[in-house]
Amino acid sequence: MAFYEVYSHPAVIRYRTSVCTKATLFLVIVLCLTYIPPLLVAFRSQGFWLKQSSYEEQPVVRFQYQTLMVAATSTQGDYVAWSTFPHLNNMLGPSLRIPAVSVREEDLNQDGKLDLLTLQLQLPLRNTEEVYSVQLLLTFSYQLFRMSTVVMQSLAFVQLASPVPGARLFLSGELRLQQRTPLPHRGLYSIYNVSVVDGSSPFASAYDLENIVRSYQARNLTTVLSCPMPVWTVGRAAGSPFELNVEIRYPVEVIAYRPGFWETIKFAWIQTRSSRRFPSQRGSLTCCDPAAKPPGSGPAGPAAAESTAEVLIRLSDRPAVRASGSAEQAEEAMSADRNWFRQL
Repeated sequence: MAFYEVYSHPAVIRYRTSVCTKATLFLVIVLCLTYIPPLLVAFRSQGFWLKQSSYEEQPVVRFQYQTLMVAATSTQGDYVAWSTFPHLNNMLGPSLRIPAVSVREEDLNQDGKLDLLTLQLQLPLRNTEEVYSVQLLLTFSYQLFRMSTVVMQSLAFVQLASPVPGARLFLSGELRLQQRTPLPHRGLYSIYNVSVVDGSSPFASAYDLENIVRSYQARNLTTVLSCPMPVWTVGRAAGSPFELNVEIRYPVEVIAYRPGFWETIKFAWIQTRSSRRFPSQRGSLTCCDPAAKPPGSGPAGPAAAESTAEVLIRLSDRPAVRASGSAEQAEEAMSADRNWFRQL
C-alpha cells in the first residue's frame, strides 16, 4: 500500500548564550573564516576588479565615395592617378586618368545593416603603359551604438606591387576594427568624426599617402582592410583598361571597453560569492508514542491529534491485524480509521 504525506510540522531548535562565552568566540571565528579567506583569494587572484570587458557588435558602415588611386606604370617612377578630390585632380595634370567606376553596397541578411561593398574600377591606359603596382585608398563612415556611441571616419588602404605588369587585380577582404585602448562604457565618442583626407586643401601635402597614413595610424580607433589573398592577373591586351575589383565585408567586431561602476561591483560580488561555500544541514524531529490511543477513542482537540509517524505505523500494521484477528477486531479497526479520517 502506497503512502503519501498528509500533514507535516517543522521543528525549530534555538541555542542561546550570553556575549562573553566560548560559543560567541567560536561563532566570530567561524564568520571570519567564512568571509575573509574567500575575499583574499578573489582579490589576490588578479580577477577581483573588472578593468576591461568586451562585447560583440556589427558596426554601421557606409562608403563615403571618396577614393584615391595611384598606379605605377613603369619602374622609373612614372604613374597615373585618379581621385574624387578636385584639387588633387587639377594638380595631377597629364597623369590624370578618369576611370569607369561601379559601386554597390548590399545588406545580405536583411537586418538593416550593410554587409558588403563591391567596387569595380576600369582604368584606361595607353598602349605603351603597363601597371606594376596599385595603391588604393577608400574612406568610410563607421558607427557603433550598443555601449558607447562611436561615430568616426575611417579608411581602407591597399597596396600591391609586382615585377610583372598586370591586367587585373582582385581583392576580397574584411574591414576590421583596431583599438589601442578600450572605449568608455557609455557616452558619445566622436573625436575621430573628421575627414581622413582634407579634400578642401589646395596643397599637395594634404593628399600625400605617407602623411595620410601617418596621421591616421596615430589614432586610437582605426580600420584596416584584411585581404590575405589578393589575385594579380597578368596579360593585358593592347588598348584594354586595367581592371580593379574589390569586395569588402563588414563583419561583427569584438569591442573592448572599460566597465562602469555597477558592472565592476557586480563582478566583484560574483567573485566573492563563488569563492564561499555554505554548509547545508537539514534535520527533522519525529515523536512517536507507541501507547497513544486511536483518534476516535479520546477527546477531540489538539491534545488528541496524532503525529504523521504514528498514523503511518498504525496503518502499516493494519493488514496484519485484519489477517490474524477476529471479525470484531477488524470491525473496530475499520471504525477507528473512519473516525480518524473524519477528524482530518
